[in-house]
Amino acid sequence: MTNSIEEITHCDTILVIGSNTTETHPVISYRIRQAVANGATLIVADPRNIDLVKIATVHLPLRPGTDVALINGLANVIISNDLMDSNFISARTENYEKFKQTVEKYSPEYVAEITGVKAEDLIKAAKLYAREGKASILYTMGITQHTTGTDNVLSLANLAMLTGNIGRPSTGVNPLRGQNNVQGACDMGALPNVYTAYQQVGNKKVMDQLSTTWQVKLSSKPGLQATDMFQAVLEGSIKGMYIMGENPNLSDPNSSHVTKALEKLDFLVVQDIFMNETSAYADVILPAAAYAERYGTYTNTERRVQLSHLAVKAPGEARPDWQIITGLGQKMGFPWSYKSAEEVFAEIAAVTPSYGGLSYKRLQSNSLQWPCPSPEHKGTCYLHKDIFARGKGLFSAVEYKRPAEEPDETYPFILTTGRHLFHYHTGTMTRRSKGLSSHRPEEFVQVNPQDGIALSLHDEDLIEITSRRGQVQAKVKLTEKVAPGTVFMTFHYRETATNLLTNDVHDPVAGIPELKVCAVNIRKLTR
Repeated sequence: MTNSIEEITHCDTILVIGSNTTETHPVISYRIRQAVANGATLIVADPRNIDLVKIATVHLPLRPGTDVALINGLANVIISNDLMDSNFISARTENYEKFKQTVEKYSPEYVAEITGVKAEDLIKAAKLYAREGKASILYTMGITQHTTGTDNVLSLANLAMLTGNIGRPSTGVNPLRGQNNVQGACDMGALPNVYTAYQQVGNKKVMDQLSTTWQVKLSSKPGLQATDMFQAVLEGSIKGMYIMGENPNLSDPNSSHVTKALEKLDFLVVQDIFMNETSAYADVILPAAAYAERYGTYTNTERRVQLSHLAVKAPGEARPDWQIITGLGQKMGFPWSYKSAEEVFAEIAAVTPSYGGLSYKRLQSNSLQWPCPSPEHKGTCYLHKDIFARGKGLFSAVEYKRPAEEPDETYPFILTTGRHLFHYHTGTMTRRSKGLSSHRPEEFVQVNPQDGIALSLHDEDLIEITSRRGQVQAKVKLTEKVAPGTVFMTFHYRETATNLLTNDVHDPVAGIPELKVCAVNIRKLTR
């Protein structure tokens, strides 16, 4: 997030797009409700009639995969009505004229044809977002899990810069991270093209510094993206894999493709706290300690680094991840002698500029938000106050592109996927909870009542859902939450492995698969 969670309550306008916040980020959704209670205007852009729509001033129910067209349409209205922040654009951005030319054709009427959103609603939303005050954008995987995910994010950045809604409290472009430490993992360089603090692989100065610290020669070639790894296994260029805290056999798209790759591996190591659908293929399983069984830090969605304390001892042979990795490194001949998580964190601070001023001693009393470059620094509540990291903010001229797969006669429905409140991802942890499982013991496919009538469906009827990649069975829930022609499923249940259906084509820049749009057919089964 460019800004902080607490700032949400002080917003004048909030645009929530591609985020079912009440179910996926319930604490943050409470902040949104507080803001609305304080008088803020809420705009929700989502294909489904999600819970936040009840308190929204405007709902923009766009067709899945048409986000760029919608956002360009909002920009078109703002420019046409001279509602942009000309001073901010002039002082702090570049490439505005090219961007302006690009969005010129995205009139409300043209956008309505693409997205299905009424022109008058688009105009109303644009004027509300661009009015004087503090406007914040909140988004999640409904924006990123597309073949155009990068374009979607760039378009949101355009919208924030166009109105000067960045670099101030209660504004910004704010991705709500899907896991408690995914921000921290990325900060640590758990990406194929960067080291810690997003220092680029191939940057000689950075590589020289890190090579000296780590006493190893670093490759200047970025690694493979996760979405490319399983294809590389099938092609024979990857023979072994080490999977930590992940269950790709259920969470990755086109999961039958993943299964084939796992079966082909010569050697698979899985490090996790529970057995899952991926560890079933492992040659070696390394039992890891859970969050309450180890010391460490988590960096949450607002860049806040928090110290976590040991509450109970790990059972059996389970160990903290850092101890397992250190032991493996020693077996491989590396002179690693870390004695504690605190010692590891001290090295993190030494090689990670944005963490340079952080230490366990400081975190004992207060959590801090990066960048925090020195021991005297108090942390950063919001980014880009006076200048962007690159100097001036760059407007991106982004055109709408269709999803990789659209409905046709054989597969006439759009399937979009997500999570619900009671379970998390592949249910490795939450489905072991009797209380949570009693609320949601199985998958229900959300189908619009109009489609239900056409297919003679009733609640809890068993249906078969088929795509070009696979098929699954599940019960029906008829609901107005989804539009006619769209069905919604979660990916929590191994018995209804939704990702057998989804498309593994991915964004060419970020490598994120298009989990939010694929074409399917549904038919009623006789019990």
